[in-house]
Amino acid sequence: MMQATLRSALAFEGIGLHTGEQARVEVRPADPDEGISFVLGDTYVPATVDYVCDTSRATVLGRDGASVSTTEHLLSALVGMGITNARIHVTGPEIPVGDGSAAGFVDAILACGIETQPRPRPVLRVEEPLFVRAGDKMIVALPSPVFRVRFMADYQAPIGTQYFDGEIDVASYREGIAPARTFGFIHEVDLLWARGLARGGSLETALVFTADGPLQPLRFPNEAVRHKVLDLIGDLALLGAWPQCEIVAVKSGHELHAAATRALRGRARVPSG
Repeated sequence: MMQATLRSALAFEGIGLHTGEQARVEVRPADPDEGISFVLGDTYVPATVDYVCDTSRATVLGRDGASVSTTEHLLSALVGMGITNARIHVTGPEIPVGDGSAAGFVDAILACGIETQPRPRPVLRVEEPLFVRAGDKMIVALPSPVFRVRFMADYQAPIGTQYFDGEIDVASYREGIAPARTFGFIHEVDLLWARGLARGGSLETALVFTADGPLQPLRFPNEAVRHKVLDLIGDLALLGAWPQCEIVAVKSGHELHAAATRALRGRARVPSG
């Protein structure tokens, strides 16, 4: 339960899923209690829900006219691997998508190493249930001694209804969550391209479904809901604290994740001892 940062800087570059533009990212170590932040040119943007400016297709953070899109996969990898302090320098409008999962980020974190810092990490403990809902979508945060996620996703065939239930720690995140890819339906991809969106979407950057099934081999039978959990963890990173609670999510997405994070954010505290 101690804070941690990277032993050295790591860098990667590639195409953005939504903009289709090239971007470069360098993640640098940071001091204890600094938290995670984005550096966009001369603009410093703390990675907290206070700076969320759009959640329509991804989680976008911004300040003073500068913004960066699709932050959730990288934030998910950092928090899932126990990193509490880092500065993310971004050149470009969006975090590179890689293969659509967080596995590349996790591999890079492991390659550069993790340094434990002599301060307890901030922990959010839920003392009583908290409910956030919008139509048929819902998030419930419940008291729990560990971070646990129960997620129900519901899509048209062939994905259908998928369910995930598991405790989240470094090992379970690395093996069971990080490899799950962002996904979509082929007819949605065509429509998005026609609107000038998802310009970086391809079989190399996302898991694509047709009416008959996925066009690529699945990494998990329920890969779609596992990616939703990946997104949820990345969005909960904007708490600025480790969520020691049980999250029950039903059909939720970035907008509801941000609403739940705002509702929970004031409860974060650092445990004594």
